[in-house]
Amino acid sequence: MRAFVGIAVADELADAIGRVQAMLPVGRQVPQENLHLTLAFLDDQPEERLEELHYRLEAIRAAPFELGFAGLGTFGGDLPRVVFADVAPSAALTDLQRRVVSAARQAGITPEARRFHPHVTLARLRPGAGEAARIAGFLADHGGAQLPSCPVMAFTLYRSDLHPGGARYEELARYDLLP
Repeated sequence: MRAFVGIAVADELADAIGRVQAMLPVGRQVPQENLHLTLAFLDDQPEERLEELHYRLEAIRAAPFELGFAGLGTFGGDLPRVVFADVAPSAALTDLQRRVVSAARQAGITPEARRFHPHVTLARLRPGAGEAARIAGFLADHGGAQLPSCPVMAFTLYRSDLHPGGARYEELARYDLLP
């Protein structure tokens, strides 16, 4: 089962992101119900490992916190593949991400090894489709977009099913953060 651990985006933030997405000149927008911040991408895992991970994630204790945002950006260099909302540095977020990765490793799962760059993906771009110049212009005009902060009260273990129209996510378990 393809899975990841992430933080769902609150409705107020999803609405603000929707307004930014409506201005994007190109790209396939991420549907509002799929907006999230990935803490750990787990790839395909047997259910037994995800069950073991579930018990380890239940044991994580962390207080709720706020996510702030630092404008918009892209991944992919000269041929951007993704437009995202950049998350401002946060010790609480970094600590939670490290705990999630540690829990995954203890459950026998090796999460994706990329450096953690917290973000919320807004749209995916087609490489070589002439979209780079249009996105560069968009970012020049709107890259400093102000998004509301987002309270983080929980994190979630998701199943991710790939379909021709895009991924569909199913919440497998939710883990509340407690003060």
